[in-house]
Amino acid sequence: MSFLTRWSRLKREADTQAAPAKVEPAAPAELPPVDSLTFESDFAAFLRANVEESVKRAALKKLLHDPRFNVMDGLDTYIDDYTQNEGVSEEMLKTLEHARSTLFPPAAQTEETARATQDTPKPQAEGDPTLDVNPRQDT
Repeated sequence: MSFLTRWSRLKREADTQAAPAKVEPAAPAELPPVDSLTFESDFAAFLRANVEESVKRAALKKLLHDPRFNVMDGLDTYIDDYTQNEGVSEEMLKTLEHARSTLFPPAAQTEETARATQDTPKPQAEGDPTLDVNPRQDT
């Protein structure tokens, strides 16, 4: 029971302690105007906990719009511009048409092929009496 009494006492003490006072946002007069910031400016003042979120975002936006942050390193997988289509050459179109006719024959040709395979007898292995349709009977 000592655990529960200790827990209860600590819980009551935590409730009676005053909540920490709210931190007032820094006055805009303390910070330089966001428009005057450059890459060499000190942005640490804008990143403090007591600075309004909108002011922080505006300062970071100003910093990250510097061209030095817009340099590609060449290691990006999708660095190429895939919005420009080179088109398909005539040779490639012929290859694709051949593949389409080979892989997906027209319906009429498919029916003829199906009929031809049904009419054709299946080859049998030589010397295998279980496969012979008309086994020979030697007398």
